[in-house]
Amino acid sequence: MGFLEPVFSSMGKILSSLFILSALGVFAQTPVDYVNPYMGNISHLLVPTFPTVHLPNSLLRVYPERGDLTGDELRGLPLMITSHRGSSAFLISPVQAENTAGLAPVTRFTYDHEVIRPYYYEVTLDRQLTGVRFAPSHQSAMYELDFRETKARNFLTLSTGNGQVSVSGNTITASQVLRNNTVVYIYGETDVQPVQAGILGRETDRQAEGRNVTAVLDFGAGKKKVKFRYGISFIDAGQAKANLRREISTYNLDEVAEKGKALWNEVLGRITVNGKEISDKAVFYTSLYRCFERPVNISEDNRYFSAFDGKVHTDTEPFYTDDWIWDSYRAAHPLRLLIDTKVQTQIIRSYIRMSDQMEKPWFPTFPEVTGDSRRMNSNHGVAVVADAVAKGVRDFDIEKAYGSAKSAILEKTLIPWSGAPAGWLDDFYKKNGYIPALADGEEETVADVNSFEKRQPVAVTLGTSYDEWCLAQLAAYLGKTEDARRFGKNALNYRNIYNGKTGFFHPKDKDGKFIEPFDYRWPGGPGAREYYGENNGWVYRWDVPHNVADLIGLMGGRKAFIDNLDQTFREPLGKPKYHFYYQMPDHTGNVGQFSMANEPSLHIPYLYNYAGQPWMTQKRIHSLIRQWFRNDAMGVPGDEDGGGMSSFVVFSMLGFYPATPGMPVYVIGSPFFEESEIQLENGKRFQVKAVNYSERNKYIQRALLNGKPWEKSWFLHSDLLKGGTLTLYMGEYPNKSWAADENAAPPSFDKP
Repeated sequence: MGFLEPVFSSMGKILSSLFILSALGVFAQTPVDYVNPYMGNISHLLVPTFPTVHLPNSLLRVYPERGDLTGDELRGLPLMITSHRGSSAFLISPVQAENTAGLAPVTRFTYDHEVIRPYYYEVTLDRQLTGVRFAPSHQSAMYELDFRETKARNFLTLSTGNGQVSVSGNTITASQVLRNNTVVYIYGETDVQPVQAGILGRETDRQAEGRNVTAVLDFGAGKKKVKFRYGISFIDAGQAKANLRREISTYNLDEVAEKGKALWNEVLGRITVNGKEISDKAVFYTSLYRCFERPVNISEDNRYFSAFDGKVHTDTEPFYTDDWIWDSYRAAHPLRLLIDTKVQTQIIRSYIRMSDQMEKPWFPTFPEVTGDSRRMNSNHGVAVVADAVAKGVRDFDIEKAYGSAKSAILEKTLIPWSGAPAGWLDDFYKKNGYIPALADGEEETVADVNSFEKRQPVAVTLGTSYDEWCLAQLAAYLGKTEDARRFGKNALNYRNIYNGKTGFFHPKDKDGKFIEPFDYRWPGGPGAREYYGENNGWVYRWDVPHNVADLIGLMGGRKAFIDNLDQTFREPLGKPKYHFYYQMPDHTGNVGQFSMANEPSLHIPYLYNYAGQPWMTQKRIHSLIRQWFRNDAMGVPGDEDGGGMSSFVVFSMLGFYPATPGMPVYVIGSPFFEESEIQLENGKRFQVKAVNYSERNKYIQRALLNGKPWEKSWFLHSDLLKGGTLTLYMGEYPNKSWAADENAAPPSFDKP
């Protein structure tokens, strides 16, 4: 890269580039050098991103324990987090003090000179001038602590929130009890022998149990460097020690960090992008890095503890968990299917094992380290399976996956945030094809309905219609003709709540009457949960990804569909912002009523392709990513959910998107790079070339697929798997005739 290559047209771009260059210290050369873990660390409203230090899909993950990015205190130093967005299970504190009377289980430090890479952490605890460096492996890690003061004694404490701790010489073992009888263990050792060691507040003891029990190592006074390496396990302390011995045999922290950097470059380098804007590369590779935080491989030497049955199992391949499927099925799983097919297959096999291990063999919906929490609505794990099968990834027990997914939809209740057996509301759905809604103020009578999450009848009806479409695809593949017919019919259940007078999906009561009066902008309490789910009627108006062609027909044709799409991006909030966000805190990143910050919106800008205006998709995608995803601390518009939203950015910047998981089709958008290349697991490569691309030249003038004219606004997964090149000739103004013909629209409902 030439020193003068980045030429920017605005001060905003200059500042953005200076931000990354100052963070890196040099011009970025490898994919991981572009990653900015601070991107999105300040939230627009809800949960920010976290600057996670970890290796791809690894069990051990850490991020600084602090209130938020703008805070000036660290709460100790973390050893691991137990789930995405979870708190740390163990904390160490390097403290300089006169004696143990000045120690606490966890010490708060002011700090400076923080540096975070995906594979490395560095900070100065400035009041006592202690330098800290950190590097992780998969199930182990290392800290280097540089005590720079000469007068006080040097202590290292290790605290567990609720568990046991024991100390012997330079070694510490500890455990912490989590939810659902899950226990995490740690074994650690220092390269320097302490002068003395014990339990805080119990000087003669070497082990203790309870809340905030803390081990203390005393290294005496004077300048000193202490290295602390450790392993973690969900099996036992002996396995934690074995994990450390297997992964880290040295006290050379730089060596551990270099291995981590090399692994990140191998993973991120599966997609290469070439463009002039450093900030675009930073947004792209940071988003790709976010897609590898979950799910995590919890297998340890061919064993793993499963919270799904509370047992330790043997295995022959990794077991993955901590996957929030409601968020990740839309784009994160399709992305992994492309660039990490083997791991994606192992993830699906893990789902099947979870189903076998649970009391009821129901496919998971929200698997975490501590078991399936059954959060959110619908049963979208079936979409992950259907997408793999449709795209030819079938090296797993499809019959068993189908049976477990079918049972989850038919035998488990459809009530959000519940793992109860099917009941009255489910029987109603099976008979009438929709979940009945309550009138405003009507008392809930179904005991399993969560007092906060409510029934979410429109969201559940739409989501289950899609899930049953996925079941129909799997049934057809397996030759289950009757099931395919049944679930194919049920996949049209969204029609039962479509209000033809208003053009919206409208809550309907048990007597078949629409709830009136009704405002689609902010109905139904916090998060519109009494009728929808985190988003309002304007977002769920488009939640029929499996049959967009039918939705166009319901709305009265292509023109009406386009007009309604346009109005989604223009419709006012209808309330002052502070009122709107008080009720709809997930509904941020607004462009009109469109919410860039929440996953049910991700496919919406691509829907113009289905109605003959792909140029509007090209315009919307560029506007949305330029507005809401930036290389700065507020550069993510909302609740990122560990790859759920970032995968949308990755696909969109490449120039295409999997609008319907379960259908082997990609809808074409508009690329952000002159050239990008995906390294496929079959050894082939697929390129997207944008000829004459610039930030202004975002409109496709014509296209070639492998050198032949391409007049469709979509292409098949099989086209991509063969390798080759999608060449897009770009221009400053839209070519409104390209792919505008009705026959050029992406397919709906039936697989092509």
